[in-house]
Amino acid sequence: MSEHLIMDKDAVRRTITRLSNEILEKVGRLDDVAVLGIKRSGEIVAQRIAKRLEELEGVVLPCAGLDITMQRDDLVSEFFVPEFTGNDFDFSIQGKTVILCDDVLFTGRSVRAAIETVFSLGRPKRIYLLEMIDRGGRQLPIRADFVGKNVPTSKSERIEMKFVELGAQEDCVLIVK
Repeated sequence: MSEHLIMDKDAVRRTITRLSNEILEKVGRLDDVAVLGIKRSGEIVAQRIAKRLEELEGVVLPCAGLDITMQRDDLVSEFFVPEFTGNDFDFSIQGKTVILCDDVLFTGRSVRAAIETVFSLGRPKRIYLLEMIDRGGRQLPIRADFVGKNVPTSKSERIEMKFVELGAQEDCVLIVK
């Protein structure tokens, strides 16, 4: 198995800053914005985006992780018991603009499950999709509004996002073959 570094910690930091600036340009006012991240890595992305937007604009945005377990379409296995951690954040998404964050966009199935989960919690005014990496290979007609980096990959490759918050020594993005 081989690994190829595609983003080091500085590139990850710069990408978060660039994506935050793109959000400001596209969304404008942040008074009715909430940031949700697909658990686990997407939640880290969401926290960093919310923190960077606060640094840039002085506005504290509601931010939480989104557990999509119950909406996934790949849970049909007698050997796999999903662990649902819940969605118990303390704010409403009703009528808000939601920035939905994830680490890697591939088939689109996780995003579909996330959108269904969002609508089970309320009716947002709008959902924007933010992805750190878009690796292509879509099975569903889904496209991100904000993309950190496009990295076309084959089916035999995978993208690994490593964050210090999840135990990595430093942030990075790898292609693993």
